[in-house]
Amino acid sequence: MLVLPIWFFSCDVDKTQQGEMPEVDVDVEEGEMPEYDVDWMNVDVATTTKMVEVPKVTVVMEEEQVEVPVVNVNMPDDSDANVERTIRVETEVSDEMRELDILELYATENRIYVIAELEKTGEPLQDQTVRVSDQVVINAPEDLVVRHYIIGEKPDRVFNDDYNYITSRNDISSELQGGKTIYSD
Repeated sequence: MLVLPIWFFSCDVDKTQQGEMPEVDVDVEEGEMPEYDVDWMNVDVATTTKMVEVPKVTVVMEEEQVEVPVVNVNMPDDSDANVERTIRVETEVSDEMRELDILELYATENRIYVIAELEKTGEPLQDQTVRVSDQVVINAPEDLVVRHYIIGEKPDRVFNDDYNYITSRNDISSELQGGKTIYSD
């Protein structure tokens, strides 16, 4: 709990000496300002203990063995320069449970496009936030740029700003021209 000092502008002022205004003439004579003894209020800042509700979030991560697709991409000129990378898409949902699946990996000359789909399941989450994800392992040259697209309605969570949400694959068909599907679910 944070307690900030509050300053009130009230004080007790006692005049301790009489003042004299300067005489106004062609010649100005020096005057004397009155002296005051000022007693400011005393302010003490302290803390107290109160019962308040604070949110508690518990995240349980469990390791499980699952089948993960592995895609090997061999470029004609750099077949020895492949690096294993995990391509992951994930999103946070809070109102209704959704499933997130990588549908397709599409390769052009220097890019890999990850096309995933986010679908509502109809199961209410009742004031919970859940992170859903899918992943594919890829062996490909490390200089390939990866672009992520999720087909579906973007959930209203800050975490979800890392991906591009589209209404259908047709929204990016011009970017995929001349490329090749390297993985399809």
